[in-house]
Amino acid sequence: MDFVNYGFESSMMPEDSQGIPARITAVHRGRYEVVCELGQGLASLKAGEYYNGEELFPTTGDFVLIDWQGEGESRILKTLSRRTLFSRLDPSSSGHAAQAVAANFDYVFIMQSLNHDFNVRRLERYLTLTWQSGAEPVIVLTKADLVPDYSEQVGEAETVSFGVKVIVISAKTGFGLEQLSDYLMPGKTIVFLGSSGVGKSSLVNALAQSDFMDVKEIREEDSRGRHTTTYRQLILLPQGYMLIDTPGMRELGMWDVTEGIGQSFADVEEYLGKCKFSDCRHKTEPGCAVQKAIADGNLSAQRWNSYLKLKKEVKYTDDKMGYLRERQQRHKEFEKSKRMRKKTDK
Repeated sequence: MDFVNYGFESSMMPEDSQGIPARITAVHRGRYEVVCELGQGLASLKAGEYYNGEELFPTTGDFVLIDWQGEGESRILKTLSRRTLFSRLDPSSSGHAAQAVAANFDYVFIMQSLNHDFNVRRLERYLTLTWQSGAEPVIVLTKADLVPDYSEQVGEAETVSFGVKVIVISAKTGFGLEQLSDYLMPGKTIVFLGSSGVGKSSLVNALAQSDFMDVKEIREEDSRGRHTTTYRQLILLPQGYMLIDTPGMRELGMWDVTEGIGQSFADVEEYLGKCKFSDCRHKTEPGCAVQKAIADGNLSAQRWNSYLKLKKEVKYTDDKMGYLRERQQRHKEFEKSKRMRKKTDK
């Protein structure tokens, strides 16, 4: 098996590393599906490295080092550095932890269907998290065959996306799929994000030109699709690019999106710092640049309220992020000291 097809580059290997490079293709409770130059198989974490805080727990798309066991279960020894990472507030943690959704991808297809799923406020949240991940977002509006006119939804998406490509498709008829070709290049990895039933699995099948994934029919009463994908998985298609399909997300909590908000709400933040008073709360103070922009129609009140809501969520999780930053710093310091010890022992 040519592992290079999965996006691996020799420069990813750390110095004096042990183990065989592999990529995580799926995550199940405590077990991981992996692929490497020797084949595909299952793996579990080496407890000594992971449960004492030395290593970051891997997620779908991560490159790792493994102790390959052939027909048996391999052990994951180390998580390699990530180029990009999509994470959200873990809905099962009561607001105390982040959940890594996918890693090492190039593009994020933010998917919403044009019939009943389209929601511009949710779109703002996906854009914020995608910008924070370090990858390039692409807005994909699905199920064009179910609506007679989608110009209004496209206009709303373009209003909050600021140059992000908005593509309208129908996986059923093939309409618009050719517009995705610029992103579907060999060696590239694309993450599909969206609510249940927006057509992620249908798009995978359309791109693969086969019934690669199970697809359930939409419900007649509300035209929504039923949830199909139950876990995150990385798929290498014959054309040479990879897709990471994700389950629909009922909750999309913010987690450390300081940079993402700055990019997603650049139109809002351009007015900050321009008020008459430096301590302006942007409410009823005279000379408020934000309120003037709203009154003049240059900034919508809905957009401003969305910004405030996300900022409030970020502030709420700031103290939780301290723990994660400290853990990542400890990991870096541990790796540095380990390299120094190896050099000293030589």
